[in-house]
Amino acid sequence: MSPSETRSPLVTPTDLSSTATKDISAAMNGLLADVFALYVKTKNFHWHLSGPHFRDYHLLFDEQADQIFAMADPIAERVRKVGGSTLRSIGHIARMQRVMDNDAEYVEPSDMLAELREDNKALAGRLREAHNVCEEHRDIATASLIEVWIDETERRTWFLYEAGRRGDSGGR
Repeated sequence: MSPSETRSPLVTPTDLSSTATKDISAAMNGLLADVFALYVKTKNFHWHLSGPHFRDYHLLFDEQADQIFAMADPIAERVRKVGGSTLRSIGHIARMQRVMDNDAEYVEPSDMLAELREDNKALAGRLREAHNVCEEHRDIATASLIEVWIDETERRTWFLYEAGRRGDSGGR
């Protein structure tokens, strides 16, 4: 290719409409930014944990971080498969993420559990919103993946909730 020729943008052929590609890509890129932010936060808490439940929480956070990270590539690949483009940098993630960072010098383990529980609960809601977008545009493949991620996210939320209980018999 000569320098005077320009490269065409990456456009994957799809039977979805341009509106569907735009809507699904936007929903999935928002999820991708949140997945990266939640992954880093979970690893941050994994690395900076202290206290009597260190081993249990350390292993729990590591397992959950691995599961969260495993969502990233399939999310990005779905965006490309439906004809969109995806996140390109840490800055791009930072502009789109809805999961708030926690840069505190020290966080109590109980606060780590509660914060990650709420972040995962919010992610489940965003996954449902993205699922609705996919259903609206009849993108069954993406919707199917999201259904599995909702279940995994609800499981993480449940584990974080149960790990943070104080042995009482009641309430949240």
